[in-house]
Amino acid sequence: WACENVCSKQCIQMIEDKMIAEIAVREPLQSSLVDFLKAPSKRIRSVLSMLYYKAVCQKEISDKQLEFLACTELIHNASLIHDDIIDESEKRRGKKSLYAEFNTKIGVLAGDYLLSVALEKLTDLGMAKIFSQTFKNMCIGEINQNFDRYKIGTLDDYIEKSKNKTGYLFETAIFGMMELADINFDKNKCKEFGLNLGIAFQINDDLKNLTGEDNLKPQKSDIAEGIYTAPVIFANNIDNYDKGVEKTIFLLNNYIEKSKLIIEEFSQNYYTKIIKDYLQQQCGKI
Repeated sequence: WACENVCSKQCIQMIEDKMIAEIAVREPLQSSLVDFLKAPSKRIRSVLSMLYYKAVCQKEISDKQLEFLACTELIHNASLIHDDIIDESEKRRGKKSLYAEFNTKIGVLAGDYLLSVALEKLTDLGMAKIFSQTFKNMCIGEINQNFDRYKIGTLDDYIEKSKNKTGYLFETAIFGMMELADINFDKNKCKEFGLNLGIAFQINDDLKNLTGEDNLKPQKSDIAEGIYTAPVIFANNIDNYDKGVEKTIFLLNNYIEKSKLIIEEFSQNYYTKIIKDYLQQQCGKI
């Protein structure tokens, strides 16, 4: 599922150009930040936001919408830089992390700097307010995860953490894309789709971490760091969580199906088909 098959390469390139356009700090951080932002990425939040918009109205994507998606990507990347500091990760996307390349102080400042660039752009777009709660939720998710390390929590706590860490950024990316368009759309359905998609994305990511399907992270790194995800919670066991994997796959597929139901309500076109194909690919196999 390559982005060039669903949205033009030109749109993705324009988003990436906008991400780095305002980056202006001292070397060697300047070059390292630009390289970090330009590193190969699926830009999944941007691609799905464009797909959802196209599925609803099939209109051209505006420069303001692309600018907004660039902000979303900057915020996501800032969170990755901060995550690497929290997790003391030496690698990110197969390369040395900014935390490892410089130090904790520069890493914190680099992540904060990207957030400041995004906030300035969002203010110009009149979209800063809709992102304020998302910022807060992302921080709450990380704070709660840190305080809950080495504790097997409840499934409700896990879902809430998944919403905060991942779900709300998906929701805001798609909702903001739609808000910047001069069209009528179902705001509640839009938010519901984005949130369910984000939760599913996090569950899938957690599954891959335990099953070894994530080539960018050491297998079982979550357990080593005391982060106990759905399989461990279902099994109530950090060593023998296999029986929890099947239940986690059911949980994942449930959120995928919720997203599918919303797309089924749209007029069926090329873009709805691509979204459904993507959702089908994310379903866990039992």
